[in-house]
Amino acid sequence: MAQQIRKYPVGIQTFSRLIQDGYVYVDKTDLVWEMVNFAKYIFLSRPRRFGKSLLSSTLESYFKGEKDLFKGLKIMSLEKEWVHYPVLHFDLSTAKHLGAEGLKAELGLQLGEYERLYGRNEAELSPGMRLGGVISRAYEQTGKPAAVIIDEYDAPLLDVLHDEGQLHEIREVLQEFYQRLKKSEPYIKFCFITGITKFSQLSIFSTLNNLTNITLLPKFSAICGITEEELCSTLWRDVELLADANKVSAVEMHQRLKLRYDGYHFSENSPEIYNPYSLLKAFLMQKIDNYWFESGTPTFLIRQLKHFNTDITSMDRLEVPAVAFDQPTENMNDALPLLYQCGYLTIKDYDADLESYTLAIPNLEVKIGYVSGLLPAYIGLNDTDVRMGFAAKFWKALRSGDIDLALRHMQAYLAGIPYVDGFKKKLAEAASTEAFYEYTFYLIFSMLNVYVQTQVRVAKGRADMVVFMPDTIYIIEMKASGSAEEALKQIDDKGYAEPYQTDGRSIVKVGVNVNKETRTIEGWKIG
Repeated sequence: MAQQIRKYPVGIQTFSRLIQDGYVYVDKTDLVWEMVNFAKYIFLSRPRRFGKSLLSSTLESYFKGEKDLFKGLKIMSLEKEWVHYPVLHFDLSTAKHLGAEGLKAELGLQLGEYERLYGRNEAELSPGMRLGGVISRAYEQTGKPAAVIIDEYDAPLLDVLHDEGQLHEIREVLQEFYQRLKKSEPYIKFCFITGITKFSQLSIFSTLNNLTNITLLPKFSAICGITEEELCSTLWRDVELLADANKVSAVEMHQRLKLRYDGYHFSENSPEIYNPYSLLKAFLMQKIDNYWFESGTPTFLIRQLKHFNTDITSMDRLEVPAVAFDQPTENMNDALPLLYQCGYLTIKDYDADLESYTLAIPNLEVKIGYVSGLLPAYIGLNDTDVRMGFAAKFWKALRSGDIDLALRHMQAYLAGIPYVDGFKKKLAEAASTEAFYEYTFYLIFSMLNVYVQTQVRVAKGRADMVVFMPDTIYIIEMKASGSAEEALKQIDDKGYAEPYQTDGRSIVKVGVNVNKETRTIEGWKIG
């Protein structure tokens, strides 16, 4: 392993400690200053592990006037006054799984820290009353308005989105708490609220209508995460160290990092953003791995996909109107806006005329993590079960161009999958048998990092599946109540292969017959 000469702030979310202890820091302080001077009440949504807490801590140090911490950083050429304001910093990530009463207790605990500084009025009974009292007393005692920072504001609600009883109770507590922020406006210098879901989607900010939402503004799209420019400047030495440890060139390592961790966009004109947690963890561990899912399993993702019966094969590229992002979360009729906010999908394109976004899976890390979570939910096996026996043989046959052998491996593998009750049964009842096998093929190809598209539109219809290999494109049509010959004929009759005639790769047409009784491939024909 290469000698460790850099300290990486994995798990460090306190700005003062990061600076004082000499951790690697990508300077975002110019954007912090611009944000502070952009509006008085700010809301920002970003996925978990994207630096929201560090940003909140940076704001705390800034408003406390801790000038020495910012020496040598971009903000020093912008800020001239460095006034020490009272700061009230709340972190609601500690209020998960607590219920309404537990949430009140947690808010009370955090309020108590500031009441010890500025006093407590016993007539202030609710969390909102106590917040309003602390803000006004801080102003009275210091002569300066307070900076209020609320990190992970929506954490208490995310796990109860589909539990109407708990959702209502917790929402009422938060509404009462947050509405004091507007009433206390004369005594507030700046208010910053951050979380995963957008404020309008939880219906708790109806009274706080003076929030400025900067989530999709190009101006602040890089305020969290690592840009390509930052990787190639501030962090290039770390790329070189990682390359040395893995015995590859820095250019090769750069490409590997880009494939695994890059690809996020947080506005229509956003630069590509790397996942900061995974990138820094790779530098620390001197190894590329799927660290973002390691820090939190995709349980939430799977739950949302199941709840909305989401077509998982559509997540590689789908169109979403801009208005979809403003649906109240508890009234959403699909999971896609929420999946975007949580980082499982990202913006890949924007059509200004149609006011619609194209969303897709950001990168290989997310794709591997989400497929690994979906395999047991959809077909009853985890990715280790698949990789250890089936994948190597299937992949070798596919790479060698032997689709007949690959399908024989697939046939044997599918025949051994145990039937899973619950969601798989529900899916089978709700969709056609072909759709179920599309899901199965899609997950297996995705797990092997093979680019696959399903329900591909052409002039005369839609191909079930198109698989893209380096030298070959496979057009696959499936029949659950027919024959492999009929499936192959449909490929020709509908012209499914025509869009790829000038691609340069070989085109192989495959008709597949699946048996709904045995739940495996019964036969196939190659043309």
